[in-house]
Amino acid sequence: MYIKDCFKDDRPVFSFEFFPPKTPEALEGLYTTIEKLAPLNPSFVSVTYGAGGSTRERTIDLVGRIKNQLNIEAAAHLTCVGHSAAEIGAILERLKAQGIENIIALRGDPPKGETQYVQAAGGFAHGSDLVRFIRFEFDFCIGSGCYPEGHVECADMEADLRHLKIKVDAGLDFLVTQLFFDSEDYFRFVDRARKIGIDLPIVPGLMPVSNIGQLEKYKTMCGASIPAAMRQRLEAVQDDPDAVTEVGIEWASEQCQALLGGGAPGIHFYTLNRSRSTRRIFENLRGAAVGG
Repeated sequence: MYIKDCFKDDRPVFSFEFFPPKTPEALEGLYTTIEKLAPLNPSFVSVTYGAGGSTRERTIDLVGRIKNQLNIEAAAHLTCVGHSAAEIGAILERLKAQGIENIIALRGDPPKGETQYVQAAGGFAHGSDLVRFIRFEFDFCIGSGCYPEGHVECADMEADLRHLKIKVDAGLDFLVTQLFFDSEDYFRFVDRARKIGIDLPIVPGLMPVSNIGQLEKYKTMCGASIPAAMRQRLEAVQDDPDAVTEVGIEWASEQCQALLGGGAPGIHFYTLNRSRSTRRIFENLRGAAVGG
């Protein structure tokens, strides 16, 4: 099933993002998480991608197992980092052989310890190059990422939007945003995107806070600003980890209601391979009669 087809009716498209665990024990823990989240009937799940070695292999194996054994539609993330075009083509052939029909195509972040992205020999310089290659050579449904508050490497938000338009025109079918905490940032971003001709579904990506120490990390990693009201609510309970988690769930639930009520086509949850917060948010949405 192509993910783009999920957006053809009026029901919200809910999806979950996982990352490939590094140990067999953590892998089994992830399968437990997926089993707990499966009754929520996500439209799809996605699995992030590491540029090297075992993490890359686990992404390929994991998306195949999720789709073919757990019967949940799965999208594989794929980045340009450390790959030639020929290597990327071989990975896509392997995914195709497993019945995978959806790719989240990204340029990718610099490897750990490096501050700048370096184009691999025979590889791609930009995410748009990867999208164009996949569109020309294969028949996948292709999604990618976008930044409501601008990419951290791009000081000019309008320039970042122009770069996104190039990527969209290369052959994208849908977009998923990086995490953010102020729903108005999403609506302002969508409005600007529509004005320059980006008419694809733009799914907001949310990550419920479970650790107050994460806040500055989010700000540095993806440029997400922290609303003063959110910070105040978290700092008021900062010495109680369970209470911090509850505030994170409440804030994300309020965001979901505002986003869906304002016309967002769905929600993409960055789960961090955990189920508790996402399940609680769904319970809150059902209690508020949002999303069916």
